Amino acid sequence: MSEENNSDEIPVEVISDEKIETNNSEEESKHTDNLEQISDDPIKLLELEKQKVSQYEEKLKHVLADFQNLSRKTQSDIENGVNSKINEFMLDFIKIYDDFIRAKEVISESKINADGLNSILKNMESLMQKYNVKPIEALGEIFNPNYHEAISIISDPTLDDNTITKEIRKGYISHERIIRPTLVEISKKEDNDKKWLKLLGLT
Repeated sequence: MSEENNSDEIPVEVISDEKIETNNSEEESKHTDNLEQISDDPIKLLELEKQKVSQYEEKLKHVLADFQNLSRKTQSDIENGVNSKINEFMLDFIKIYDDFIRAKEVISESKINADGLNSILKNMESLMQKYNVKPIEALGEIFNPNYHEAISIISDPTLDDNTITKEIRKGYISHERIIRPTLVEISKKEDNDKKWLKLLGLT
């Protein structure tokens, strides 16, 4: 019974510490021989060092490029977020400003002293100037869809097509960012009147 068990055993080779040390010594010896061969040839050694430097330079370039891209993206996201919040605030502020302008017109028609209201408007305009918020020029200009929004058309053969004839609601811009487009009325020559009415959905 014991003989059968012995025949099934898998032979295991035990590697002694001495053999491991011998193998390590052989590897170190080969590595040392390679270094000695290269050191005997300064040109080969120089080329090897150049290759290492070139590899490190490429790695460094990639790392710097990744860092710069991340920095630009982060900075852009921050700026866009801040600008968006400023635009939201200024849009609400402009709506209040519009209300005060309308109130001033009513008071002026009623011949009531509007000194207090004028003082408020002056302070509001100073704040708008601080944030570089400026009205968009429209009256007499040629319609520009980036700055204007046409909601009415008149026929006038004496004017060029798309000439703005009336400001219905003033628009504002800040640092090339549109806070609110100007609502306008534009002119069209008689021949094109129906076509533009259809394009604007006014027919």
